[in-house]
Amino acid sequence: MWIYQKKLQYPVKIKNPNPKYAQIIVSQLGGPDGELAASSRYLAQRFSMPYNEVVGILTDVGTEELAHVEMVSAILHQLTRNLKEEDIADSPFAAYFVDHTVGTYPTAASGFPFTTASIAVKGDTFADLHEDLAAEQKARVTYDNLLRLIDDPDVRDPLKFLRQREVVHYQRFGDALRIAQDRMNSRNFYAINPSYDCKQNKKD
Repeated sequence: MWIYQKKLQYPVKIKNPNPKYAQIIVSQLGGPDGELAASSRYLAQRFSMPYNEVVGILTDVGTEELAHVEMVSAILHQLTRNLKEEDIADSPFAAYFVDHTVGTYPTAASGFPFTTASIAVKGDTFADLHEDLAAEQKARVTYDNLLRLIDDPDVRDPLKFLRQREVVHYQRFGDALRIAQDRMNSRNFYAINPSYDCKQNKKD
C-alpha cells in the first residue's frame, strides 16, 4: 500500500506553451525508455526477486518512477494548455492533437503508442538487474537528447532533475546487483539460472 502526497516530486512551472517540445517530451511518458515502462517493469520484477533488500530497491525505484510519470504528464499538460489552433497546425504536435486533442496519452515521440513490449521481466535475478541498469542509462540518454533540443529554462529545470534521478537509480541497481552477487557463488555469477541442474538437459 502507498500513501499519495498531493504534490509533484519536483515543481513544474512552465510559463510558455510549446507544442514542439511536447511532441518530443511525450517519449518519456510512453516511449520505450520512458517512465511508464520503468515503473511497470520494476514493480513487476520485485515479485520474483529472491532477496528482500533488492525487493526493497525495486519497490522504492518503481514507486518513484510513478512520481516521474506524474511529473512528465504535468510538463506535457503545461506545454499544451491554452494553445491556439494555428500554433498546433504548424507544429509536429498536430498529428498527436488529431487523435488525443491535448490529453495526456502515453506514446513515443515517433507516434508509436505505449506497449508492454517495453516492459522486460525475465524472472531471473541477474537478467532483470542488468536490464534495469541498461534501462536507467537509456532513460538518461533520452533526457540528454531532450536537453540538447530544448532551451526554455522552465522546461529544462524539471528535465534536469529527472535526468539526475536516472543516475541515482542506476547507482541503486548497482547496489542491488552487488547484493545479489554476494548471495550467490561467484562461479555462477554469469549463469542464466545458477540453481538449474544442467544434467536435466542431457539425453539418456
